[in-house]
Amino acid sequence: MPVAGRTGSKRATGTAAIAAIPISGCSRSPSIGVLGAYFPDWLFCIVAGVVLTVVVYLILKRLRADHLLGPAAVVYPTLVTLLALVAWLTLFQH
Repeated sequence: MPVAGRTGSKRATGTAAIAAIPISGCSRSPSIGVLGAYFPDWLFCIVAGVVLTVVVYLILKRLRADHLLGPAAVVYPTLVTLLALVAWLTLFQH
């Protein structure tokens, strides 16, 4: 009987050790305090990506070069994603 107890104890210890590895990534929450509320970093990056995409759209429209791009349903969401990731890489490197 005591042998079975040790095996269960070793298994529980091993499981706890393995579970502790990914949990350690949650030690610091990447968030920004705005007026007492905390918002995640990625939310600001998405907003920055959308705003920068609108600026690019307006510049292309003013230059009358917007027809040179491919289908807008593909180009502009891709541009939002690209600019959001660039904003995240430049502003929130930890």
